[in-house]
Amino acid sequence: MNSIGNIKPFLQKVIRSGVGRWRFFAATLGLLVALVIILLSLQLYLNFNQLLHGKANESETAEFLVISKEVTAENQSKKNESYFLPEEIALLGKQPFADRVGEISSTNFIVTISSFSNAFPFYTDAYFESVPDEFIDIKTEDWSWKQGQVNIPVIIPSFFLELYNTGMAMSQENLPRLSLEALQAIPLRVNIKHSGGTAEFVAHVAGTTDRLNSVLVPEAFMQYANKAYGYQESKPPTRLVLKTLDAADPALQSFLVANSYTTNSDKTKLNKARIIVNWIAGVVGIIGLIMLLFGMLVFTLFIQLTIAASRMDIVLLQTLGASPRQLSGYLMGMFMPVYGAMVMIALLVLSVLQYGIHQLLLQKQLLVSPWLSVYTLAAAALWLLLIWFVNKRTITNYLKAG
Repeated sequence: MNSIGNIKPFLQKVIRSGVGRWRFFAATLGLLVALVIILLSLQLYLNFNQLLHGKANESETAEFLVISKEVTAENQSKKNESYFLPEEIALLGKQPFADRVGEISSTNFIVTISSFSNAFPFYTDAYFESVPDEFIDIKTEDWSWKQGQVNIPVIIPSFFLELYNTGMAMSQENLPRLSLEALQAIPLRVNIKHSGGTAEFVAHVAGTTDRLNSVLVPEAFMQYANKAYGYQESKPPTRLVLKTLDAADPALQSFLVANSYTTNSDKTKLNKARIIVNWIAGVVGIIGLIMLLFGMLVFTLFIQLTIAASRMDIVLLQTLGASPRQLSGYLMGMFMPVYGAMVMIALLVLSVLQYGIHQLLLQKQLLVSPWLSVYTLAAAALWLLLIWFVNKRTITNYLKAG
């Protein structure tokens, strides 16, 4: 009786009688839950990383900080110290936290804006600025200007419209409240005063922005107008726009302090939430890893107890001709399909969750892959290989000891 096939039915009966159905189910369920948690934490971390650093989400997740030099009691009368020199701009652009740096150009002439209709009486002094198109957050074909064109597209800060509707329009009976669509349909008279007289243009609102608190015009118009109507030579910029993927980067904060630069601090404070989310993801991952290791330990002890409970019967089977290698092969064949089923169930659950996350974020115009990451699949395969090795070693050692 030296063939395992002759004693396999008896061996199966002996082992299963020592296992206990409910103990086996509890151990399997605990290990499955731990596996799902560790793989889910890994997939969520990869999703979060894709949201922050993926090219598809770059425009939604990147932060645009307006940087200027700090005004103090010592330098408030020295306007020349407010300009950014070319070497200072270059130094900022070389920093690891800087994705792109753009100059904010300003008007070198006097501008006034008024309405054409008495139904919407409006007059104000104005101040135009421009930035490279890559820093503009509206998508419109109207954002362009050529020499000789009378019509000028402008972008206004979002809070301008909100301030008008909640403040000016509500406090004056002759001023109507305006939606963005209505505002875009209203032409505005732009008068530029220069040494040769006055130049008149027609502006229309192309959109609003939360990125820059400026009334923006196309760079082409700014360059032309400063050259044609400017009353003094153009000077270096006093403000820069910095594109960064992490406004809460400590290196960024240190650089600003060291150079006496200021920026919109509300964004740097808000982006500290990213650090918290990263920390939470790390904690969840650690908890999942601890649970996974604990689950493997429990399952390993469960196997040891199963073998110990069937010790006398296994010794009898060895006496009848079953070698430790044959018994080990059967035990591995008994438990490994369970582990394989765990991995398949865990990956199926994660696939459903990942697709749901993809659909949910898609509604927010954020993009993550609808499929599980290759790193998650590799982690599942690595776990299967690891538990095979641990159980193989455990079973072999216990059978040899018996």
